[in-house]
Amino acid sequence: MDFRNSLPGRRTFLGSLSLAPFFMTRGAFAQELTETPSCTEGPFYPDKMPLDTDNDLLMINDAITPAVGEITLLSGRVLKPSGEPVRNAFVEIWQCDANGSYRHSQGSIPTADTNFQGYGRFMTDSKGAYFFRTIKPVPYTLANVPRSPHIHIAVSTNGRRVLTSQIGIIGDPLNAKDIVFKDLDSKALSTLMINFSPLPGSNIGELTANFDLVLGHTAFENEEGKLRGTIGKPEGL
Repeated sequence: MDFRNSLPGRRTFLGSLSLAPFFMTRGAFAQELTETPSCTEGPFYPDKMPLDTDNDLLMINDAITPAVGEITLLSGRVLKPSGEPVRNAFVEIWQCDANGSYRHSQGSIPTADTNFQGYGRFMTDSKGAYFFRTIKPVPYTLANVPRSPHIHIAVSTNGRRVLTSQIGIIGDPLNAKDIVFKDLDSKALSTLMINFSPLPGSNIGELTANFDLVLGHTAFENEEGKLRGTIGKPEGL
């Protein structure tokens, strides 16, 4: 299905985040939450930031043509192990487009979707919530290396990167042979896998996905250090 003529306006989307139903407050946790495991940053973190870096990856600035792909509303919260929300955390995501091309000089292919932003960021609110509009991830092969569908995600606090990870799709048949996921133990892997489910009431086939990030204790023990994830030497795939 082609969603290009049925997407809501960009300003309408960006202005309605405070009304999103994904920012519900959770109750107190009786015990500490499981820390989100780290994953390689990969070689395709943007080596040149796109002109638009907001949390809507489907539209670049005020363009009228949206990106191709299954529209996904990705939301979640950044939490401490105690369950306490982390406000003003800097959340970044980056991923390939529907054709398997990144916004990176070494990860771009001739059929790249130039309408896909490829990278976005969001500052968490008082409830630790973040929200992105993007596409459901797809598999790809770059530099002769196949990858199962995934979205890269990172969190920075106090000006430094404290978590880098990847989000996968529950039950995807390519996960078992994926070069990154196959090296994780089953417990760690399960915390990175989520469902992409139909959004109730959507008439354009939108999906919804939820992924909470739980930072480890060390993320709050030392507030000094430089921001990771900036342009630099790649770290694996």
